[in-house]
Amino acid sequence: LCYCAAATALSALAFPALHQTNIVMLFLLAVVAVALRHGRGPAALASVVSVGLFDFFFVQPLASFAVSDVQYLLTFGVLLGVGLLIGQLTAGLRLQAQASVKREADARSLYEFARELSSALQPEQIVALAGAFVHATFGSRCALYILGMDDRLKLASPPDADMPALESALAQWVYDHGQPAGAGTATLSNSNLLYLPLKAPMRTRGVLALAAPRRSLFSHPDSRRQIEAYATLIAIALERLHYVEVAQQALVSMESEKLRNSLLAAVSHDLRTPLTSLVGMTDTLMRQQAALPPDVHDTLRAMRDQAQRMHALVANLLDMARLQSRDTPLRLEWQSIEELVGAALADLREPLAAHRVTVDSLSDLPLVECDGVLIERVLCNLLENAAKYTPAGSSLRLSAAVQDGELRVAVADDGPGVEPGAERRIFEKFTRGDRESATPGVGLGLAVCEAIVSAHRGRIWVEQAPGQESGAQFVFTLPLGTPPPIQPDPA
Repeated sequence: LCYCAAATALSALAFPALHQTNIVMLFLLAVVAVALRHGRGPAALASVVSVGLFDFFFVQPLASFAVSDVQYLLTFGVLLGVGLLIGQLTAGLRLQAQASVKREADARSLYEFARELSSALQPEQIVALAGAFVHATFGSRCALYILGMDDRLKLASPPDADMPALESALAQWVYDHGQPAGAGTATLSNSNLLYLPLKAPMRTRGVLALAAPRRSLFSHPDSRRQIEAYATLIAIALERLHYVEVAQQALVSMESEKLRNSLLAAVSHDLRTPLTSLVGMTDTLMRQQAALPPDVHDTLRAMRDQAQRMHALVANLLDMARLQSRDTPLRLEWQSIEELVGAALADLREPLAAHRVTVDSLSDLPLVECDGVLIERVLCNLLENAAKYTPAGSSLRLSAAVQDGELRVAVADDGPGVEPGAERRIFEKFTRGDRESATPGVGLGLAVCEAIVSAHRGRIWVEQAPGQESGAQFVFTLPLGTPPPIQPDPA
């Protein structure tokens, strides 16, 4: 009304020098000012009041709402309509400007929050930043549930004293279902808090619990979007910390593995020569059988067996260190799998003496490009492993075939087989089966096999021996290629 009164006063000072059309403009200006300042409702009221004031003070007869000229009714209608329209448009612009300012403030708040979270290195820092920014932006208290080492939700820090009681069961429901619950939602809306899942790109990282000063905060779309944006930033920050920790653990593991391989390689290299000498000297003494008592001869045989076992262990250690260092390239040549199998059986003549070994025909198989020494080591380890974990007199079978562009080699036995669930674990370093824990060995043979086969771009696995109630079959593959043509001898 003050704006309309001011427009009336200005018009009265200039009337009758000021034409009525210009007086109408002053009243419209007052309507615009009211719309900018107070919004749509006051602007509509100002339009109606402006029509009445214009009629009362500036239309004949003056000081009366009577109209001597019917044409003024059209003027009144136009003034009222234009005033209402201008008021609506101006108020709309005002609301848009206010919304723009609020969006800018929200964006600035999110930017500041994201910047602070990017420097957080501990979950406790994220919790403190979340509490400070949520309270500064919404006037709300909050609490964070995050995943512990056992993948269970736990309260990150004690809640504020003035915060309503937390409902851990509801927080667990929100985490399990990935949906918000509590105040302002369709799930347990009577709760005093709003629970939001902290959804990161890979998985849900926890739950954010908020207590607002007024319940309408949770139902307002803009506030709800802002709160959910805060929850997303918190989730991403927690996931970043998780993967930083994973990367650090992987780095420590890699460095430890590198150091262990270096130590194993150094120790194994120093042990290999004296072990070879020990085996040779034991064989020399055993050849003097006529000059030795039987008990001494048996002791020498036991010494040789233990030395050979240790020699095989040292060879496995050296192969593992060599393969994992990746400093030594494979010596790839075109090899006959039949010859490699024959060499492996010759090396294992004594360990396999108590078993029935069957070898399928291998003469028709194509050549494979491989490191012959290493593939022979794979065959030796698989055959020795089968003999070690099966009783004397049991059968071992070695077969090979071409399948899907690969050479598939299998070593099967009729022993107790592999523990269910341990099919992949037994290929890890220093891992052995549970059933045969009394069998000598350190669990390196299969790990060496996997490393060698993987270096040749092949695969290795264990499965149930086909056609048998028990027993295991170890299978490895080698990719096939095209061997170079054989050049004819010059005539």
